[in-house]
Amino acid sequence: MSSALIKKNYRNYIIADKYFYNRVIAIVLPIIVQNTITNIVSLLDNVMVGRVGTLEMSAVAIVNQLLFVFMLCIFGGMSGIGIFSTQYAGANDDEGIRQCFRLKMIVAIIMFVGAALIFTLLPEKLISLYIADGTSADVAAATLSHGVNYLKIMVIGLLPFAVTQSYAGTLRELGETKLPMFSSIAAILVNLVFNYFLIFGTFGFPKLGVAGAAIATVMSRYVEMIILIVATHVKKNKYTFISGAYKSLYASKTLCLDALKRGTPLFINEFLWSAGMATLLQCYSVRGIDVVAAANISSTISNLFNVVFISMGNAVAIMVGQYLGANKIKDAKTTVWRLLFLSSAVCIAIGAVLALCAPLIPQIYNVEPHVKEIATKMLYIVALLMPIFSFAHNCYFTLRSGGKTGMTFIFDTGVTWGICVPLALILANFTSLDIITVFFFVQAVEIFKCIIGFFFIKKGVWINNIIGRDSNN
Repeated sequence: MSSALIKKNYRNYIIADKYFYNRVIAIVLPIIVQNTITNIVSLLDNVMVGRVGTLEMSAVAIVNQLLFVFMLCIFGGMSGIGIFSTQYAGANDDEGIRQCFRLKMIVAIIMFVGAALIFTLLPEKLISLYIADGTSADVAAATLSHGVNYLKIMVIGLLPFAVTQSYAGTLRELGETKLPMFSSIAAILVNLVFNYFLIFGTFGFPKLGVAGAAIATVMSRYVEMIILIVATHVKKNKYTFISGAYKSLYASKTLCLDALKRGTPLFINEFLWSAGMATLLQCYSVRGIDVVAAANISSTISNLFNVVFISMGNAVAIMVGQYLGANKIKDAKTTVWRLLFLSSAVCIAIGAVLALCAPLIPQIYNVEPHVKEIATKMLYIVALLMPIFSFAHNCYFTLRSGGKTGMTFIFDTGVTWGICVPLALILANFTSLDIITVFFFVQAVEIFKCIIGFFFIKKGVWINNIIGRDSNN
């Protein structure tokens, strides 16, 4: 075969036609819009809380990191079930999707009860983990007080969050991304408006500071849940899985066992991965409460720029999962490589934009200059590594789409707890390296994940139809 022909075949393998890109845009664009607006509002929330004070912002950052563990547990608990409902969608099996939805609702309730108990009974102990031993008594007491007040209110919003994920996740697995986007936008607007009213006490509302931010967030989550539930049931002719969904809690024994088998590694993975992220922040926090504030600023801003590759992960899960469920194995293979290439290429440009914005955006925060400086340097590192983050993220979703949850556990949690956490612990506690160097080395571990992910994808170990349909190719 001539080199020109080999090049052409290789190019065709990663470059698609107009139809492919139109389908990707139809799936991804609503998710990108939703995530972008969410992160813009999160940025504005962050700035508004930051206007109240650095300690308040640090307290909110600590609590949000704890809540992030719960959110990722919800995601992990439902992801194993979602693998099945995505493939059922590819096979046009309404009853299979309906049973998956019931399992998600059961998981949502169980996890809400567990998290509510933990956060209600142990708020001081959890928040104190992030306050360095050398912190002055006044600063430590103020940070703890703000954090506890914020967490007690945020617990009320955990139930609607969990229920929303049951509905929104199922809709996305069907390829319906617009309805979750619209409900999220409505919730975001409620959050933004009432944040302004309740944090600063404008238009006759009480000035509640950090507590006001929590109340606004809880309100927005109930709004989002109500919109999703009502819209899904009103359009039950379109979303046919919802018809009869609440007539019973029945899900077949086979589905329950298979979902448990494949979902348990995902749940444990998301719990341990999110706990790993919380532990990393705790490692950074030994360098002072200002580092927590800077890391919060960096995370909030970088999340705004990460929306493309995070949303592309959803495209991988939906498109590849549906192809596997329909036994279109060749299409699944080609789609994976095209999406990996597309996401990584786009993120080179987005990383460049983030690098240009890195010195500017932190200036909108009302924090000390050295906090802004640390945040800016962290953003430079994120910008440099963004294509790496993108490739690793989409490798994870490729493995998950075929139900290879054991491999996702090794890929995600294994690297986080086997390399990242020990590295951060050693560098932050036992070396004199500055926090930026520590942050760089920890983030650069993603390169190792890319190597593992490339090997797994190339070997085709992810190719798997898990709903029992006979392969046609």
